[in-house]
Amino acid sequence: MKIEQERTEMELKFLKSQINPHVLFNNLNTIYSYAIEKPDKAPDLILRLSDNLKHVLYESNTEKVNLDKEIQFIDNYIAFHKIRTEGVKQIIYQTSTDNNLYEIAPLLLITIIENAFKHSIFNSVIDINIKAEQNKLTCICENHYNEKLIKSTDAIGLDNLKKRLDLLYKNKYELNINNTGTFRVSLVVNINYI
Repeated sequence: MKIEQERTEMELKFLKSQINPHVLFNNLNTIYSYAIEKPDKAPDLILRLSDNLKHVLYESNTEKVNLDKEIQFIDNYIAFHKIRTEGVKQIIYQTSTDNNLYEIAPLLLITIIENAFKHSIFNSVIDINIKAEQNKLTCICENHYNEKLIKSTDAIGLDNLKKRLDLLYKNKYELNINNTGTFRVSLVVNINYI
């Protein structure tokens, strides 16, 4: 039993480590392009990246984090991308909760949100809704995309998410992916509070 638990913990650490460099890589590319094209906005982007790295390095090294902290991380990530996609994409982002003591596995939702930004087309809408009520967390993310531009390697993030969900929330979550017309990911997770 202890060997199985250690194996599960190692697998979770590995899956989580795949997320962190991917997010950092995308953010650094954004800052680089802004440093060339819009240098006046680069300092704000660097500050937001710094805040997100703080969350990834120091606040997400536990099995669970307060949902409010995770939402702050996502708020910052979305604010970062609002600057990046200004005039190119419309972002509709809403969050609500009925309890500020909910806990969630860290960096669980970022894959869904990051995919929406990565694969959405120009002059489109990205719609993100995160709601926590009655011990259920619902994250729905929808965007228009160009199916021809998505490579088979782009599924790594969602496959990683499924593996993490199976390890952390086995039989306590529902993940639906629909790519008919728009790309829509819906995740419902049973969560608890402190």
